[in-house]
Amino acid sequence: MIYSVLADLVMLFHFGFIIFAVLGALLVARWPRLTWLHLPTVAWAIWIEFTGGICPLTPLENWLRLQGGEAGYAGGFIQHYIGSVIYPGEITMTLRILLGLGLLAINLGLYIWIFRRRRHGRST
Repeated sequence: MIYSVLADLVMLFHFGFIIFAVLGALLVARWPRLTWLHLPTVAWAIWIEFTGGICPLTPLENWLRLQGGEAGYAGGFIQHYIGSVIYPGEITMTLRILLGLGLLAINLGLYIWIFRRRRHGRST
C-alpha cells in the first residue's frame, strides 16, 4: 500500500513539474526569485523532449508501482498519462521536438512579457 501511495505522489510531483515547466513563468512574474528554479526546470524539460529521453521520475514511479503489486508502464510520463488522451497512437520524435519547441516558445514569450512589464514599470 505504501508503495502505491508513494508512486501516486511521484506521479503528482511529475505532473506538477511539467505544469511548472510550461507555465512557471507566470509565477516568476509575481515572484522573480523563482527564475532560478524555473529556468533549469524548463531547460531540463526541453532537453528531455529534444533528446527523446525519459525523466528519472518515470522509472521511479514504475519501480514503486511494481513494488506495490501494480503494473508499471512503458514509455514516458507524457506518453502514458497525457499522450494517450491528447495524441492518438505513439508520440513520435518529431512530435517530441514540436513539444519542446512549443515549450521553448511559450516560455520565451512569457519571459519577454515579464521583461517588458518590469522595464515599463521602472520607466514610469
